[in-house]
Amino acid sequence: MNSMLETPDYTPMPEAERAALLADVDAYCREVRPIEDLCYLEHRYNEAVVSLGRKHNILAMTVPKQYGGRGADTATYAAAIARIGREGTSVRTLFSGHCSIGQTPIVEWGTEEQKRRYLPATVTGECILAFGLTEPEAGSNPLEMQSTYRREGDHYVLNGVKYLISNATIAGAIIMFAYPEDPDDGKRRISAFIMDTDGDGIEREAMTAKLGMPTCDTGMFEVTEYRIPVENMLGAEGDGFAVAMQTLRSGRLSVAAGCVGVIEDCLDAAVEYAKERNQHGKAIARHQLVQEHLAQIEVARQSSASIVADAARWKAASDDRPGDAALGARVDQLIAEAKFAASTAAFDAADRALQVLGGRGWSDLYRPGRHLKDVRVCRIYEGTDEVLKLKIAVGVLGRDYAAFR
Repeated sequence: MNSMLETPDYTPMPEAERAALLADVDAYCREVRPIEDLCYLEHRYNEAVVSLGRKHNILAMTVPKQYGGRGADTATYAAAIARIGREGTSVRTLFSGHCSIGQTPIVEWGTEEQKRRYLPATVTGECILAFGLTEPEAGSNPLEMQSTYRREGDHYVLNGVKYLISNATIAGAIIMFAYPEDPDDGKRRISAFIMDTDGDGIEREAMTAKLGMPTCDTGMFEVTEYRIPVENMLGAEGDGFAVAMQTLRSGRLSVAAGCVGVIEDCLDAAVEYAKERNQHGKAIARHQLVQEHLAQIEVARQSSASIVADAARWKAASDDRPGDAALGARVDQLIAEAKFAASTAAFDAADRALQVLGGRGWSDLYRPGRHLKDVRVCRIYEGTDEVLKLKIAVGVLGRDYAAFR
């Protein structure tokens, strides 16, 4: 693989619109922070994440303008998500679930009727989206899912359980994946659906026994004989795995970008505290071992920001040329590398920042401890460390050396 290839050209968002969007994101972040701080200490869902997103018009950053969105390119969106990531993984997760893996498959795979029916409502926050792929027995390998569907007249009937789903209990619609109960050709291929959540036969439950992220909605749901119109299939029958894998490009990139924001916030907190805290007759910022932590966090910030920005630019180019398979494969590789590198670096940065704060770091009153708990999940969802390492290695070795197929 030639790692020195120049980034292909892509169509950027007009500079004035980019600046306006990033200004709106910054205003949102400044307003949401004190509310998030309080909700975190009280371990309750932060409703302001959505309401303020509506106020600042950032709930549909990459949705095309004709459907009410801001029309941002992927590089601009990654910069916005990095800024949001500074406010915490909980806040960023709402946007990843709603935008990156909620709106994206509708934009990329939806019919014109589906786009016009769903996207405007997601722009205003009237309809929050979720991505129903993971199941209790199907995590890193979605092909092991057990959810099923069958056709009855002008409806599909779905049955199954989805687990660890962001926005699960607040979503007005969920991108749902399932196998056919009895395929006509005898082959089981996953299909995707846009499933409204206001019908009979769905039970949803918030998952509150989490290590971190108490302010965001994580849940599970079960559908039993759940009926949806046939026109709600997303893509053609059997396209579900392709829908999921293509969507995970956006999801992984948003996780990586959010982790850059975590590193930035940890560095700010550690630097500020180190300058103010005095021990042994001087500010701890003057102690060499404290400086080592700060230097490591800064290197992590710079390297993670660079690899994420590079992956975002390549994906923006791929978005302009969706039929270019070679470019798509390159983007998959770069995003896997970015997600693995940034998530592991963010966890280490939070740990180092907590160490700089000492006893105060071991408290939810200070940001590094919260980041440490919250960002740990970024090494699990949207592709575990182990799966991403295998994916990266195959990109170097070639498909003949894949550990699993």
